[in-house]
Amino acid sequence: MTDATPQPLNNTLTLTISNDLGGLRLDVALQRMLPEHSRSRLQTWIKEGLVTVDQLPSTSKTKVWGGEQIVVQVQAKPENYAYVAEDIPLDIVFEDDHIMIINKPAGMVVHPAAGNWGGTLLNALLFHAPELKDVPRAGIVHRLDKDTSGILVVAKTLAAQTNLVRQLQARTVKREYRAIVWGQLWRNGVVDQAIGRDPRSRTKMALNRMGKPAITRYEILERFSVQTYLRCNLETGRTHQIRVHMQSLKAPIVGDPVYGFRGIIPIRVMTQTLRDEVSQFNRQALHAIKLGLMHPATNEFMEWQIELADDMKALLEAMRHEDPRNEDEEEFEFSSEPYLSDEDYEDDEDFDDDDDLELEDEE
Repeated sequence: MTDATPQPLNNTLTLTISNDLGGLRLDVALQRMLPEHSRSRLQTWIKEGLVTVDQLPSTSKTKVWGGEQIVVQVQAKPENYAYVAEDIPLDIVFEDDHIMIINKPAGMVVHPAAGNWGGTLLNALLFHAPELKDVPRAGIVHRLDKDTSGILVVAKTLAAQTNLVRQLQARTVKREYRAIVWGQLWRNGVVDQAIGRDPRSRTKMALNRMGKPAITRYEILERFSVQTYLRCNLETGRTHQIRVHMQSLKAPIVGDPVYGFRGIIPIRVMTQTLRDEVSQFNRQALHAIKLGLMHPATNEFMEWQIELADDMKALLEAMRHEDPRNEDEEEFEFSSEPYLSDEDYEDDEDFDDDDDLELEDEE
């Protein structure tokens, strides 16, 4: 189709537009000449001034007519640098020759992916323990969301990783979370509902009868005027499990930007102190506080518990100092429907289809 022959010069390609590509947009012509690169990637390079036409910058919409000399400064794919060691501090709760127990802060991504190719827990692990380059995913066996804080385990050897994955599959790993949710839950319960991709939004999860089994047990620790503090225990580890299950109870997690109330806050029934604390809380109020498992080398059951994250401590303190409610004050509820408990889920089948991720994920 084209007689142009790319000539690599270091990290630069020099091309000549052939006549049969005349009349096309620059990005379309380049994609046909360089099919190994996506059109969106080429458009990004054009926008960043990394592509010139006859030594002049151009735009993706510029028409080419044949004979133009194109110089492309090829940029390596960011995923090529995902497994690079970075000097990022780690809060290590426990470490031996086989495993590490890490206290992950909110804001840290666990595994590199689109939009987060660097600055992840994986990059930090490779710097702390270079030998992890020989272990798949640098020893990561389960994940926490970027804005979920708390404890997770990392395998330091392939044997330990295999053992831990089997424990997760057998549901013998004990994981306890703390969550602050909107609304007032009145009794402990269990949500036993499968979770899969939301058919209306591929970036979200949802209750889905064609998804994978998901079981969350929750226990009320403290109840406040418009929030409830919960202990949540996972029997499975599906993506966004606690967040989706709490949303299904009409008691979504405070601060959750995806499964929450989209910034709708019951200001009228909160004191100014609590309003300020909630407005400054910019993540889901979810923290992995305890982890228990069989040590992969000794077969000894081990358990670790960490402190609640500081920002959640501050939010709880503001809730505890909330002014007492007046008896004649209107009760606050987000929904006219009652909050649900385990009995409400026994015969519910109004869900859609799709699947989940393969990796054992977080809450």
